[in-house]
Amino acid sequence: MTMIVGQPPPEPAKLLTQGPEGGETAAVGSLWRLILGVFTQNRLAVVGLGIIVVMALFSFVGPLVYHTNQINTNVTQATLAPSSAHLLGTDQVGYDELGRLMVGGQSSLEIGIAAAVLASLVGLVYGSISGFVGGWIDGLMMRVLDSLLAFPALLLLLLLASIITPTIPIMIAVIAVVAWLVPARLVRGETLAIRTRDYVQAARGVGNTGWRIIARHVVPNVIGVLVVQTTLAVADSILLLASLSYLGLGPPPPAANWGQMLSDGLNYIYDGYWWLIYPPGVAIVLIVIAFNFVGDALRDSLEVRLRQR
Repeated sequence: MTMIVGQPPPEPAKLLTQGPEGGETAAVGSLWRLILGVFTQNRLAVVGLGIIVVMALFSFVGPLVYHTNQINTNVTQATLAPSSAHLLGTDQVGYDELGRLMVGGQSSLEIGIAAAVLASLVGLVYGSISGFVGGWIDGLMMRVLDSLLAFPALLLLLLLASIITPTIPIMIAVIAVVAWLVPARLVRGETLAIRTRDYVQAARGVGNTGWRIIARHVVPNVIGVLVVQTTLAVADSILLLASLSYLGLGPPPPAANWGQMLSDGLNYIYDGYWWLIYPPGVAIVLIVIAFNFVGDALRDSLEVRLRQR
């Protein structure tokens, strides 16, 4: 190549000095910017994320600012209308309704998120093993999964909740029992595709064990899909908790959650005590819709990531 005297050397040599790590880091950073760009383009997802943040602050930071007694009942203050003393009135046993809504939000979010994460972890382990091992083991594990999926989820939850004392840790475990089935099937399908890839075959060829291949190659490649499913599972878990509490199988008082508050308020639906019904009902609808919006946007972002691979 002819070079004119006085002209600086060509720039591509600078790229060669970066090495594979610099190029890989730049590619990863560009990919994350692309994912973030796709997510922020979805205005409903941004609104949903804002609702989740506001609800979390309302539930966990709100009680530090708005102090109420949520342990001792006071029937002389029962069903008071909203006023300057009680911004959302009081419920049927004298609890401040706004403070109760904050405490109920803590339980609803804690149980919903924890149950979804636990279910996703169990589904990740079960589905990755089933899909990677294959053969008769995969067939047996999938038949067990199909049998559990054929059983009505709410009926199974009612059975478990009626047998076991419904504390918050128990409710997390009970909801996770039925919530792990869908993530397991999803991870298994992804694993079946991943195990035929060239890099997995190469890892087997150099003597890597099955557990190492699953940990190093399968799990990192299914984690994106699992994050989307976990986000959607949070909304389902909150609805399941609300359903159980509505049927009287939620954590007993003084614990509270939005489903239980809605169930108690519906007993006064014809008495005009709207503050016992609408606040928990609106809170449930908003948080469920918000998590679904975020989950849909994450799915779109994941599809972009897959097209870049």
